[in-house]
Amino acid sequence: MRILFFLTFILVACTSNLQAADAEIVTIPGTAPLIWLETGGELSDRLMDGAHVFVDRQMAEAKGKRAKFWNYDFSSPQAYQKSIAANRERFKKMIGLVDQRVTPVTMERFGDDENPALLAETDTFSIHQVRWPVLDGVFSEGLLVAPTKGSKNFIIVIPDADQTPEQLIGLAEGDSSQAAAILDAVGKGSSVLIPTLINRSIYLGPDGKDSRLKRSDQSHREWIYRQAFHMGRHIIGYEVQKILAAIDWAESVYPGAEVAVEGFGEGSLIAFYAAACDQRIDEARIHGYFGSREKISSEPIYRNVYGLLREFGDAEIASLIAPRKLNIISGNNPDVKDQKGDMPAFDLPAVHAEIKSLPAEIRKSVNLVSEPSALRNEIKLKDGRKTFSAVARHDRLFHQLETHVQSLVRHSNPVREGFYLYKAEPKLHFGKWSTDKEHPTLDPANFIKTSNEMRRRFEQEAMGKFDEKILPLNARTRKILETDKWTAYDVVLDVYPELQAWGTLVMPKGIKKDERRPVVVCQHGRNGLPRDSIDGNKTAYNDFSAKLAERGFITFAAHNLYRGEDRYRWLDRKANSVGASLFSFIIPSHRQILKWLATQPQVDAERIAFYGLSYGGESAVRIPSVIEEYCLSICSGDFNQWTRKVAATDFPNSFMTSIEWEMPYWNLGHTFDYAEMTYLIFPRPFMVERGHHDRVSVDRWVAHEYGKVRWLYAQFGKADLTEIEYFQGGHSINGKGTFDFLHKHLKWPKPQGN
Repeated sequence: MRILFFLTFILVACTSNLQAADAEIVTIPGTAPLIWLETGGELSDRLMDGAHVFVDRQMAEAKGKRAKFWNYDFSSPQAYQKSIAANRERFKKMIGLVDQRVTPVTMERFGDDENPALLAETDTFSIHQVRWPVLDGVFSEGLLVAPTKGSKNFIIVIPDADQTPEQLIGLAEGDSSQAAAILDAVGKGSSVLIPTLINRSIYLGPDGKDSRLKRSDQSHREWIYRQAFHMGRHIIGYEVQKILAAIDWAESVYPGAEVAVEGFGEGSLIAFYAAACDQRIDEARIHGYFGSREKISSEPIYRNVYGLLREFGDAEIASLIAPRKLNIISGNNPDVKDQKGDMPAFDLPAVHAEIKSLPAEIRKSVNLVSEPSALRNEIKLKDGRKTFSAVARHDRLFHQLETHVQSLVRHSNPVREGFYLYKAEPKLHFGKWSTDKEHPTLDPANFIKTSNEMRRRFEQEAMGKFDEKILPLNARTRKILETDKWTAYDVVLDVYPELQAWGTLVMPKGIKKDERRPVVVCQHGRNGLPRDSIDGNKTAYNDFSAKLAERGFITFAAHNLYRGEDRYRWLDRKANSVGASLFSFIIPSHRQILKWLATQPQVDAERIAFYGLSYGGESAVRIPSVIEEYCLSICSGDFNQWTRKVAATDFPNSFMTSIEWEMPYWNLGHTFDYAEMTYLIFPRPFMVERGHHDRVSVDRWVAHEYGKVRWLYAQFGKADLTEIEYFQGGHSINGKGTFDFLHKHLKWPKPQGN
């Protein structure tokens, strides 16, 4: 009884405290009281926690939603291949397997006096160092082990990323446990090719001393992954291309031969994916790899494949191999642990469950095999090369891939123009202009019509959109600040079951009863909070939300999720696995904010503008590109040649050398840079605010990208709707020309003296 009385007392006390708290909370009329005790950073943490719970659910539910992408037809082998053909093509594109390979492929046995091509030989086989072309300027290198009496089969054995071909075959110190099995296969008439993979050692620049790269802690694989991902390519795709190029060669040299791929560690993934992509591979043998991928976001970052879980788990990839043989061989993976992801252990129950999820017709081609006992290698091999360097070979292959990606970066502008600008309005192409001396302005109707489809693609394909219904607003508010000129309220809205939107409404005093005023949504940057732009006294923001409210604008300082350093990066990484990104959370949050603002009696819903700094400036070219209810946008401290900013390796302040590993967006470099995003805003007013000493970019890059925007507006007779202001300063809100721009286009009179 005493315990029951105590619990009853606690319940009554808590209820009383909540009621007292409710009584003290001043709310915006028509909203419920915001009774969460958190403020500032704590409230931000609550929202971040909810976002992670939400995306974890999306990843967990992905497997159950994949069936809509598949329509297996088992009526005949031909019908089956036809039924999965589109899935295979989407998978190939997903891993960046999009470039035309070099033809014909020649397997060059190469060497010199110090390092002969023939590096080892016995009575039954020979080992040559070889290289073969893959893409323009991209080669693969490795070892070719060939039987003396000719070949019946062709096997590509792919080592782990941190294992050289020489180690695998027993020519160098390291793990050579598979050497006997390889040589046994050669003795039975198989030629074996062992390629070199890009390794996981930390990349510190050409001189090995780059302090920025040391802070960013990138492996060689991640370095290629980051830049390639933004250009619609992938380290995985590049290495699969090398395997397929070798098969291109083998087709002419070993006609009719059985072709197999076998992989260890990282090589298992490459072998698995290669077999899924190319039906010329008769058999795949993968050691220590197969199972559930629902936690792929916790694997090494260079395995991040955008949208993989929506359509493909390991079972679905296996279905691309069927009815060809897939042998899953139990074994241990390399012990790889990294701050951006760890190598998962081989989980036998998960393997069984994944195989069981396959249709019975496909399961027939999948075999789970125990790791065979290692054969004893009786053959002692000696490398005949005197000055060979595995490090030098790796560096060649590594820099060839970097050069290939950087060529894509440098030549990306015309690709984007063909993707959007000239497709939307062919007359904008120089070759389409009238021969008249004066170029007439064009009717924007066709451009705007095509932009509507591009807007859909930008949201769904570039930013990513969750397949989830947005909830009713359920607005909760509380007053947090008040001056003699304005009152500020925290506002929390529901977005998805686990996700809320939050911001601070700053309401000027003296608004007349039936008056409707324009609103400026003010967006903070990385690691910011709404109050940073109100009373934070931070020079970057210069309290611009409050200053605009003092000019009579209603302002709303929105909170975005890019706060908490790696917490939001991991959120983005998780979202990538289901075809989404950080902006997949942010865009629907802003939809709710605008929907709620439109319900407020003092707000003119036709005059809601967006103004953001830094990551908020990044938001200013993404959110209004999608949400047309924003009538105007101002990008401060971020407008850029985004493709070069993210993926170029020759710009000191590129994200390639920073800790911000979430910045690459899948294939954005070939679809939407800042000019193209701004085309989605056209014909609404758009402005750029740029400090000459802002190290986010350099003036010439900003001017070049903005020049394309100004040119587009001018072609449609809308040049008066866009401006750029340079000021003598850094990464901050200047609040001069931009404030004038807001007054002009939101049709709100400037206060006297301003």
